[in-house]
Parts: sequence; structure tokens; C-alpha cells
Amino acid sequence: MHRMTGGIASPPAEGPVRLEAGLTRGTRALSWLAAVCIGSSILIMIFASLVHSDWMDPPVVMPAIGPPWVASTHVSAAVVVTSLWVATVLGAAGVVAGLVAVQRGARFNIRTLLITAAVVVAVLTVMLPAGSTDAFDYASYGRIVALGHSPYVMTPYDLLQMHDAFGVSVPVAWEHYTSIYGPLATVVNFLAAKLGGLSMAHVVFWLKLWDSIAFGVVAFVMDRLLRRDPARRLRAHLLWTINPLLLWDLVAAGHVEVLAAGAGMLGIVALGEHSAASRPSTLRVLTAGALIGAAAGIKINYALFGLGLAWALRRSPLAVAQAAVAALTVLLPGYLWFGLPAVQALTDRRNLASGDNFYRFFVVEPHWRRHLALIGAVLVVAMAVLALRRLPQGARARPAVRPTIALAAAWLFFWPYQLPWYEAMIICLLVLYPATRLDWLVLVLVAGGTLPNIPGDPHSSSGGVATIHHFLVVTFAPLVLLAVAIGLVALCVTGRWKLSEAGAPPGPAPPETAELVPTTAG
Repeated sequence: MHRMTGGIASPPAEGPVRLEAGLTRGTRALSWLAAVCIGSSILIMIFASLVHSDWMDPPVVMPAIGPPWVASTHVSAAVVVTSLWVATVLGAAGVVAGLVAVQRGARFNIRTLLITAAVVVAVLTVMLPAGSTDAFDYASYGRIVALGHSPYVMTPYDLLQMHDAFGVSVPVAWEHYTSIYGPLATVVNFLAAKLGGLSMAHVVFWLKLWDSIAFGVVAFVMDRLLRRDPARRLRAHLLWTINPLLLWDLVAAGHVEVLAAGAGMLGIVALGEHSAASRPSTLRVLTAGALIGAAAGIKINYALFGLGLAWALRRSPLAVAQAAVAALTVLLPGYLWFGLPAVQALTDRRNLASGDNFYRFFVVEPHWRRHLALIGAVLVVAMAVLALRRLPQGARARPAVRPTIALAAAWLFFWPYQLPWYEAMIICLLVLYPATRLDWLVLVLVAGGTLPNIPGDPHSSSGGVATIHHFLVVTFAPLVLLAVAIGLVALCVTGRWKLSEAGAPPGPAPPETAELVPTTAG
């Protein structure tokens, strides 16, 4: 049977957009705009990944057999970088258009969307990391462990001195720095190094493969949780699964943050549906704590998920203690194994807002950098308190979602040193929370951070591209990031969170508080 809309049977879904009866011409236009912009953005990103060697360092000795693969072409680096800037804008615009269209009643063909996303993830996985050299750093740390050393003591520069095929591909940007990642991330890097052997290309392929699996797991879990709510299901996939910005920052680049986000989200979901006054079963609490401990063991900032979990369970001190024990059981062995250097990595300059990329609000003089951590901590704590008090109620059946979003937003919006792939932390939970204007701020945050991180290699820009890149880093990004931080404070103060319905004026009312509980099938 066809779906009924306003008493009129709609035609069956055809193509990427289901044009329901009763939709306005503007909504139909937004639907197709979303499909065209997202599709165009993804195609550009695939092209850029395919011609990796023409615009990105470091050089990589490609294997004779098996992935990853690149094209043997000669494309101008300026063309690729400019195309990626366009792709970022198109991707962000496409997601926004899609979200507005869904809000107005459009229903994209979910099967087409999921198949497209799966194909895109698979294609990006079998190519070299693009848009960032971080995956090559992970591989270097894994190689160090495979050689019997600690990446918290030995630096990738030592691999450079070996003059073998692996050492040639060690990035120079962080060559003198030890790992800042958690012990579980180091274990992941080590496993990839063992599987990839002496081939840097094979090692980064394994790293990207696991990242892509984690990306898919998040998409699958949220799809199953929201399968009986078509609008929220589509919104979730637009924010995560088919979002070109995340596909580029997480999948194409192969960032380890997606592993932490996946573990953290599964930890929150593992609690199951329960009221704020009730206590989940001990097994669920222990599972949630262990998964969040794993997330923190990859990137320590995911300890915020633990705080969100504790906030949700605060009426049961026993449950909080059980979750903490489970988390520490997963987290501590790695730090005990690697010792004090691994603990000292938690206070690394790149964690404490004194890195050399770009800063959230302004370009910071060196003598001010040591003060940023303190200033940032004060701002984050203040914003966390405000967000916990003012963020609307939502997803009540999963009470850990709201406080974790509040804490993640405070850190992402106000910690001085941020990169766009960090936003996986909040997007993986926003998909379980009702739509609010926070969606828009997060999308701007991702787009505003992605643009200045292209080309992703600080040594590869020259000429006009370098001039534009300098503008994006020094002027554009700080202003955008400052604007979204002010926007978050404004939403908290005014309470104008709700996304207006079609044809309705915006108002100060909070969003719907419907719980994410599957409705009874009729």
C-alpha cells in the first residue's frame, strides 16, 4: 500500500527523493538541492582522494598488490585544493537543505541513501588518507611499538633516520613529538603495523578500515534505534551517515576519533531506555562503563561521556561506582603498561591548546599560549554549567544523552585548540536528541573548521592557494568559531532552541520532548 498524505495516496518512492503529495514546490526544490549538493561534494572528495599523490605529502611507496590505490595522474594541487573548498561548502549546504526539507515533510529514499553511503565509505577506505597526515602519524607510532619501543618516548623522527620505505612516509609536521593518544589507540596502531608490515600504505589501509567499520557501526545503531521514526531517522543519516564533511574528516582522512566516538556512543546506548528515576541493570551499567572507558582510552577527552553517564545515574551512587570501576578496568591497564610517559602525554601541548595549527578565536602570540589552558578550562566549565541548566529536555528515555551533549558542546565550542573531526563526539549523540538550533551551530562548527584544514598539509600550499589558506586560518575560521560560541551562549540564555515548523514563526519554546521510544506499529 502507498503511504497516505493528507488523504491522498502518494506514489511509490523513486530515485533519491520521495516527492510526497502535498509538498510545496520549495520543499521539493530543497530536496533535490540537497541530493545534488551532497552528491557533488562526495564526488569531488573521492576525486581528491584518488589523486592524493598530486597534492599531499608525505610521499608513499605504493604496494604492488592490494589496497590502498591511487591514480597515476598529474593534477594541479591548486585545482584539487580549490575543488575541496567548493566541496566543503556544497556539502554543508546540502546537509542544511536536506534537514530543512525533512522538517517540511520530504522523505528521501532511505535505501538509496544507505547504499550510497556504504559505497562511498568503501571507496574512500581503499584510498590513501587524504586531507590530513594524522593517519601516517598513527602508523608511525604503531611501527615504533612493533619495533619494541614506546611511542610515548620515541618519536617518528627516529623512523626517518632508518632510510627505509616506511621512514620516507613519516610526516614532518609532528616528527619530533611523541604520541598524545591513549593506550588503546596505540594498541590499534600496533595491530595495523603488524598487519601492514614494512608498507606504510598497507598500515594506513588497516587503520582506515577499522575507522570505516566504526563509522558504519554508528550509522547502523542509530538507524535501528530510530527506524520507526522516519523524520528523525533521516535527520540522523544526514547529520552522520551521508554528511560529506564527516565522510571527509573521519573516513577519507582516517582519524582515530571515529573509533572513540563509536565506543562512546555505544556506551551511552548500552544503558538502554530508562527513566531518570530508575536504575538500569548492573550488566548494562558495567557495559556502558567499559565502553566509555575504551573511548577514553583512545582519546582522553571522551572521559566527558563518563561524566554524562554519572550525571544520568547520580540518583544511584552504586550504579555510578559500578560504571567507574568498569571504565577504569579498561582504561588503567594501558597506562600502567606504557607507564608515566603515557600519563604525561595527557598534558601534551597539543592537548593543552598550544599547538601550531589554528586557534579558536584568534592567532595567539607564543608568550600567551601557556595561559590558554587555564582560560579554556574556565570557559569550558562555565559553559558546561550553563548548558546543563539550559539545554532543553529531550530523549528522556535515554537520560545520559542530554548531559553528555551539554558537556561535549562546552568542550567543543570553547576549548581553544579544536579540529573539525573532534565534532564526531557530539554528532554521534545529536542523532539521538530532538532537532534544535544546536544542529545548525554544530554544522557551522564542522564546516568552519574543515575549510582552513584544507589542504591538510601545511607544507603543500603555495601561491594563491597559500594566500587563501592563510586568510581561512587567520581570519575566517576564528570569526566563525567565535560566532558559534556566542550563538551557543545566546541559545542558552534566550531559550530559543526550537526549530520552527513550516510556515510558523520562530519562538522561545523548547523543542519537543518526545522520548525516542519506538512507537507501536499500527
